[in-house]
Amino acid sequence: MCKGLATLPATCLKSAKDIKHKISFLLQKPEPQTTDQKQAKEKTGNAAAAAAAKRVPSAAEVEKWKESFSNVMSSEMGREVFTSFLKSEFSQENMDFWVACEDYKKTDPSKLTSRAKQIYKQYVEADAPNEVNLDAATREETQQNVENACPSCFDEAQKMIYTLMEKDSYRRFLQSKLIKDLCESQKSAADEKKKNCERAESRHAVTGGA
Repeated sequence: MCKGLATLPATCLKSAKDIKHKISFLLQKPEPQTTDQKQAKEKTGNAAAAAAAKRVPSAAEVEKWKESFSNVMSSEMGREVFTSFLKSEFSQENMDFWVACEDYKKTDPSKLTSRAKQIYKQYVEADAPNEVNLDAATREETQQNVENACPSCFDEAQKMIYTLMEKDSYRRFLQSKLIKDLCESQKSAADEKKKNCERAESRHAVTGGA
């Protein structure tokens, strides 16, 4: 009887180890599914990126962008193309900040304070990871606004960056190879379309309109 009791702890320990192994196995088992989901997500992301890459602005869109900066900013495609240009100038943070400010205005009131601090630390404060070019007065005003966060607390800073992009980057954008290439591609596409129409009309005339 005493001998049996002496072996009981070892048996319990073995059972505990067996249970632990089973739990570990069950926890590890879903991993292939997680990997599959991740791969599926990556494929979806790649497909979306490919689709975006295939989208080409129309000649009318490009002409509107050349008319005014507001036409660029009011167009999703315009912002995408302009952002590509800003990347080439290493000033993408300006567009990122402007977009963050736009999104911030739609933030749930209960999350305004935390989101305002995130934007401030990311773009506004001195030596921020993506610091935008603001004067000292606007930076100070924005810091004070963030302490009492409201939907309009980044308005002045956002306006300043908008004006900076309009007066500086936009002018170079209009003269950039990016815009020239878009105009050329549109011209080539239009010429090709015209030639195809002329060929179709010639074939139609040869066949006697049949």
